[in-house]
Amino acid sequence: MGPGPLLALALGGGGAAASGPHSLRYFYTGVSEPSPGLPAFVSVGYVDGETISCYDSETQRDEPRAAWMAANVDQQYWDHETQKLQGWQQTFYVDLDTLQKRYNQSGGYHTLQFMYGCDLLEDGGIRGFSQRAYDGRDFLAFDKDTLTFTAADSAAEITKRKWEADEAIGERMKHYLENTCTEWLQRYMEYGKATLERRERPTVRVSGKESHGLLTLSCRAHGFYPPSIAINWLRKGRVQAQETKRGSTDPNSDGTYHAWASIEALTAEKDEYQCRVEHASLPEPGLFSWEPQSNLLPIIIGVVIAALAIVAAIVGFVFWKSRSARDGGSSSSGMARGAGVPLPERARLQHGAD
Repeated sequence: MGPGPLLALALGGGGAAASGPHSLRYFYTGVSEPSPGLPAFVSVGYVDGETISCYDSETQRDEPRAAWMAANVDQQYWDHETQKLQGWQQTFYVDLDTLQKRYNQSGGYHTLQFMYGCDLLEDGGIRGFSQRAYDGRDFLAFDKDTLTFTAADSAAEITKRKWEADEAIGERMKHYLENTCTEWLQRYMEYGKATLERRERPTVRVSGKESHGLLTLSCRAHGFYPPSIAINWLRKGRVQAQETKRGSTDPNSDGTYHAWASIEALTAEKDEYQCRVEHASLPEPGLFSWEPQSNLLPIIIGVVIAALAIVAAIVGFVFWKSRSARDGGSSSSGMARGAGVPLPERARLQHGAD
C-alpha cells in the first residue's frame, strides 16, 4: 500500500513550496490485516516535515522522534499522548469494520487514514486540516469555516449527515485547529528552533538524455532544508506545469532532502528550456540550463594520451642508448689493457698472484 494522498500533504511534498512557513501534522493509519513490521495502527507527528513523535499498536507507547522533543517535553506529556492514542487505536478498529460493511466487503486488506493539523501562515493567518481516506481514496474532509464535511461518495455521506447533525463535533474540531493546534505548534517551534529554522542551500544538477530526436531533461536538487521547495521547468521563460513530471520530496540520511523534476523536449529546442528552483535558503530563484558535454573533450583526452605515449617512448629510447654506450665503452677499455700483456702474465692477472 502506498501512503495515499494524505501523507504527501502531511510531509509538504510535491512540486510547489508549501504555502505556510510552519506546519503541524498528525497522520494516523489503520489496517485490517496487520503483519510483522506492519502494525494494526500507527500515528506519526510532524513539524515542518520533521518527525517529532511516533506511536504504534505493537509498542503501545507514544515516543519522541526528535532530540529536541525528548529534551523539552516531560514524561507526563508522553503518558497523556499514549493514553489518547490507545483510544484512537480502538476507534480505528471499529471504523474499519464499519466501513467494510458499508462497502459490502467481506474481509481482505483495507486501510483507514486520518490526517489533521494546522499551518501558521506568513501573514499571521491560520489554516487547519482534517481529512480521512479509505483504501487510499478520499473519504471525508472537514471545512472549519463552514463547520461542514465534504463526502467523497455515498458511504461517506452517512458519516457526513451524522456528524453535521451534532454541531458540537464541528465546533470542537474548529477550536482544536484554530487554537490548541497552533498553540502547540508555536511551542514545538520554540523547542526545535535551532533545527527547524536552519537553511541548507540545494545543490542543483541538470542532466539530459537524447534519443531519436527527443531530449529528456532532468533537474535534481539535493541537500536542502527545509523540505519545501519548488522545481519548475521553463520554456522561453514560461512555466511548463502540465508537461513536467515530478518526484516526491524525500529525506536524506543527514536530515536534508532531495527532489527532482523532468521534462521531454525536442533536441533542437534544448536551448529554450531552463530549470527554476525556489527555496527558502536562496535569496532569489535559481535558473539552471543543461550544458551538454563538449564533443571536443574526447578528442583532447585522446591527444593528451598520445602525447604521453610519445614522450614515454622517447625517454625509453634515450635510456636504452645511454646504457648501450656505457656497456660498449667498458668492453673496449678492457681489451686495450690486456692486448700488450703476455699470455702467462695475463693469466696471473686473471687468477691472482701465486
